[in-house]
This record gives sequence, C-alpha cells and structure tokens, in this order.
Amino acid sequence: MKIFITGGTGFVGRHLCPRLAQEGHHVTILSRRPSSTLREGNDLRIVVGDPTHRGAWQQEVGSHDVIINLAGASIFGRWTPQHKERIHKSRIETTSNLVDAIPHGRAPVLFSTSAVGYYGFHGDEVLDETAPAGADFLATLASQWEAEALRAQHKGARVVITRFGIVLGTDGGALQQMIRPFRWFVGGPLGSGAQWLSWIHIEDLVRAFLHLLDREDLTGAFNFTSPEPVPNRDFARAVGKVLRRPSWIPAPAFLMRLVLGEFGSAILHGQRVLPRRLLESGFTFRFIGIEEALRDLLARSP
Repeated sequence: MKIFITGGTGFVGRHLCPRLAQEGHHVTILSRRPSSTLREGNDLRIVVGDPTHRGAWQQEVGSHDVIINLAGASIFGRWTPQHKERIHKSRIETTSNLVDAIPHGRAPVLFSTSAVGYYGFHGDEVLDETAPAGADFLATLASQWEAEALRAQHKGARVVITRFGIVLGTDGGALQQMIRPFRWFVGGPLGSGAQWLSWIHIEDLVRAFLHLLDREDLTGAFNFTSPEPVPNRDFARAVGKVLRRPSWIPAPAFLMRLVLGEFGSAILHGQRVLPRRLLESGFTFRFIGIEEALRDLLARSP
C-alpha cells in the first residue's frame, strides 16, 4: 500500500516508517525539512512541506491508500500562552489540512494520533475507550483533535484514532527525561506518586499500528497503552531497580507547580487506562510489565 505520514521524522515516526517499508509498503513522509535520520529509497521518500499550512503537499495525499497523522508539538515544558498555541495549532490545523486534502470517494484509511489525556483526570478509576472526555486543556485539545480527524468519515475514509499513553523508547519521547534524576542519584516519585502512568513500549506501539492496518473491519478509538498501568511510585521503583539507583527522593508537588506551572499540575495527575479494544481485536503485547519494558530499553540505553 501507499502510505502518507505526517510527523514521520519524529520519535514515533522514526520507528514506524522503516518498519512499514520493511513490510513492503511505499511510504511518503511529509517533513518541514529534508531529514538526516531517514534515508530515502525505493520504498521511502520525503516531501517537504508544513502541514499546518495549506500547500502543494496536499496534492500528494489523494494518491495514497493510508494516511498516518503523527504531527504535534511536544507538550513538555512550561505552558505559556504561546506554547499552548503551538501545541494546539500543530495538531488541529495539521489534521484539518490533511482531511481537507482527501478526495471525496477515495476511501483511504486515516490513522490520527490522540492521547489518553482525552479522558482528563480520574484518580484510580479504570478507563477504557468508552469513557467520556475530560474538560482540562489536554482533554479539550484531544477532543477537538479527534473531531477534526473524524470529518474524514464523511469522505468515505476508515478512521482509526490512536490514543497514546506515555511512549517509552531510548531515542526520544519522555523516558530519557524521566530517568535523568535517577542517573544523578536523586530519582523518585513525582509528588505523592499515587497518580497513574499509562505507558507503552515503542515496539508494541509499532506492532499495534501494523495490527490495525491489517484489520479493515476496525474503526474508532483505540488506547495504545500497556494492559498494566502503574502508579508513578511503582514506575520510580522499577527505574531505580533496573538502573541500580535510589528511587525514594520525591519531586515536591509545590516545586513542580512553581517551575512548570499548569504543565506541572497536569503531570501530577494521571489516567489509569486499559487497551480494551486492542486486546479484544486479538492484539498480543510483548511488553506488559513496566520492569520488563525498562530492562529491555535501558539495557540498550547509553
């Protein structure tokens, strides 16, 4: 199949694009600039363009069987009004422009990224894909993001919404930031450590994409998370055990709010999310427990 990808040079894209090419698909990556991390070849090419702006790149979309939307500015950092606008624009406008570029009646598959932040904050409540959206900044953003993607259904597309948890990998994403204090012997839980962390190993995330690509009967939202979310304190304990570092020094909640503002408050909450629909579809995870996942990743980490 011919697959068009936004955000293909980012953390997830750097893992997913080569795997798709290995599976025999022809992959076109939309990038703001030529990539130094992905090599073009017979099954992998790069189109230069900005997905947040309409342009010539949209003419490419209609000739593809599958569209995968991974684009989005990082949420990590202090949420100034300017940064929140970048976060919003990079998701909503990109998705809107992609959907607008799909010809009526073409009937491609659209995989559009979202996040488990969609559910808002629920304490210990177990959440699956049937849970309603929350009302905070990230939840509202995710709801708008998904609504833009679902417009493609009116053009005949099969739409799959992939709600990511924290994606764990060694060459990007949140893991290196999360383990840095442990390497300095000052690691521990964030705040109380009671907040839930819904996570997924990058290998399982890529395999979940391939699984759903083959399942033409499946549409709608899927949680891309391990079946075993963990409280933050258990994540800290697992990191400390794998790295052989202390894991008891907490990051005070008041300090995180002081330094990071609204984002600091957000990461002191969490969601206990389960991948019910992936499991019901027959998908099998390779990495279910957090310690197993961390041992696999950190054994290869510099």
